[in-house]
Amino acid sequence: MDRTDELRALADVQARLEERFPDLDSEVVEAAVRVSHSQLTGHVRDFVPVLVEHAARDRLAFAARDGDSGGDPPPGAPGAGARATGVTDTRGPFRG
Repeated sequence: MDRTDELRALADVQARLEERFPDLDSEVVEAAVRVSHSQLTGHVRDFVPVLVEHAARDRLAFAARDGDSGGDPPPGAPGAGARATGVTDTRGPFRG
């Protein structure tokens, strides 16, 4: 998977998560996807979109359950300690 395909797949992930979590602002969804993506490094990128979707979905489920307080996920949850807030670029990195 090249970089363009990966970014296209991540935009699809973001769109699916926005549908799944309609009560959360799109900026929160974008931030969860961005944080999840930033934590994945390495040379094999084929499964990155799937891994990002799972991690971002877990973050968003926590935010939706927690009333979108912007708190950190509980210890042991995927991405614990990483905040999915603080979006400054509202265009989103995956939408151009």
